[in-house]
Amino acid sequence: MSAPARVAFLPADAARDGAAMASLAEMVNAVYTVADTGLWTEPFHRTNPDELVRHTRDGELAVARVDSRVVGCVRVRMVDDATAEFGLLAADSSQRGTGIGRELVRFAEQTARATGRTVMELELMAPRDGPHPAKDFLAAWYGRLGYRFVGQNDLATVHPGLGPRLARPCDFRRYRKDL
Repeated sequence: MSAPARVAFLPADAARDGAAMASLAEMVNAVYTVADTGLWTEPFHRTNPDELVRHTRDGELAVARVDSRVVGCVRVRMVDDATAEFGLLAADSSQRGTGIGRELVRFAEQTARATGRTVMELELMAPRDGPHPAKDFLAAWYGRLGYRFVGQNDLATVHPGLGPRLARPCDFRRYRKDL
């Protein structure tokens, strides 16, 4: 059994470590490639090192470590005085089923509460035209964590440049939890 995960925000100066940012982007993209199977017409990268550098400098990117190895991440952003959101949630495939994802969500929620937020939100990209095993699993998992579906927006409308790259119509489904 491995040591428990420790979750913490990356310090701003971690953004200068190009190799670490590239490695983290690679992990996130590997997770999303599996989760998004069949949704894109061509390979799609969810993030890149430059985006992770920005989130790190902004104090929004937290990582989970087991021993000294990064095994997951989450972005936590304060939307307004009452609401926070999390995204870029990813746990290394070698850690599936070990509770890393749950710890990352717990950390995001605790961060939001500590700053006076009373609501946590997330968006889940999902196909409009039928089931998708990974997205259905995530929707059910978020439900078990107390998140409820509150609405959706057409992905191609929200991000017009991505519409032509979709293999099937998709929505951003918004979930919310009172903290």
